[in-house]
Amino acid sequence: MLTWLRRDSLDFPPLDKALREPNGLLAAGGDLSADRLVQAYRHGCFPWFQDGQPILWWSPDPRTVLPPAELHVSRSLAKLLRQQKYRVTFDQDFAAVIEACAAPRSYAQGTWITTSMQDAYLELHQRGHAHSVEVWLGDELVGGLYGLAMGRLFFGESMFSRADNASKVGFATLVEHLKAWDFVLIDCQMPTQHLHSFGARSIPRQAFAQYLNQYLDSANKADWSASRV
Repeated sequence: MLTWLRRDSLDFPPLDKALREPNGLLAAGGDLSADRLVQAYRHGCFPWFQDGQPILWWSPDPRTVLPPAELHVSRSLAKLLRQQKYRVTFDQDFAAVIEACAAPRSYAQGTWITTSMQDAYLELHQRGHAHSVEVWLGDELVGGLYGLAMGRLFFGESMFSRADNASKVGFATLVEHLKAWDFVLIDCQMPTQHLHSFGARSIPRQAFAQYLNQYLDSANKADWSASRV
């Protein structure tokens, strides 16, 4: 039975209560307050829903993850990174990145990054939890991604690209920085061919929960003012 969240409580049901079909649906309802979102990620779930639906909270099993130390960069991408065709920055224009991620895609109808979602993650950014990666071609924003950093874990949310391989350059650059900053895991949530090409793999939800228990409150060496010129 699906759990409906109360607005006056930030509690989520245990992860093992998530449905098998659809895979990982844990709860519905509640709100998108910054406090609830932080609690959701700490608990091991995330919001994902379409306009007109109630807020839905997910914890899929298995979980797609990428340890930064296991990043795979193809020869073509490595060559592109060496050419420094694009410039990569962090936290320079979070609002523009999430707005671009919310834009319509040719392969999908609508967007799950609703206006309320954008507002919620902007507040998380202002509180220092959410971060953006910007990829520039000259002065034009041509790619990027955003997610949350907690302890030594990074929770990826969405990426976009307006130029060839721009999002790949942004992601690879971020992962190299996360590795240097002592992050141990990137939560990719759901599997995609794009993520698997970087070395992402699936682990049981229970194993993911163990990462949360061990590393959520660990110190990292992150410097989000860092950027590549």
